[in-house]
Amino acid sequence: MIQGKDYIGVGCGAFIINDKGELLLQLRNKAPEKEYWSIPGGRVELFETFEEAVKREVKEETGVEVEVISLLGICDHIIKNEERHWVSPSYLCKIIEGEPQILEPTKHLDIKWFSLDKLPEKITITTKDAIRNYKKYNT
Repeated sequence: MIQGKDYIGVGCGAFIINDKGELLLQLRNKAPEKEYWSIPGGRVELFETFEEAVKREVKEETGVEVEVISLLGICDHIIKNEERHWVSPSYLCKIIEGEPQILEPTKHLDIKWFSLDKLPEKITITTKDAIRNYKKYNT
C-alpha cells in the first residue's frame, strides 16, 4: 500500500523566509509534481507531531535546523491525474542553524531562494497554498 495513493497521505511543509524576504524552494525530481518547485517537507511518521515532522524533514532534505513560528494553513493536496491525495499543513519557519543544500539528490535537482514577486512558473499545489496563506498572514 502506498501512502497518498492507496490511502490519504499525511505530510507537512516548511515555508522558510530569509532576511531578504526570499522563499526557499527545491526542484522536485520525482512524482508527484516532478520538475516543480516546492517548499521543503514530507510525510509525517507514526507518533510524530507535525512540528517534529517538519523539523526532521527540513534537516534531512536541506541540512538546516529550523524553528517553527506558526501554522500557515492546511492544504488538500489532490492531484487526480497522478492519483495522489495528501493532507499537508504548512508552517512558517526560520533557519536557526546551517546553510541550505541538497542532501537528497534523487529527490531534488536544485535548491534556491526566490523573491515572492519572482517565483518560478511551475510550483507545487502545497507551495501555492502556503504562499496564499502567508500573504493572508502578513496583511
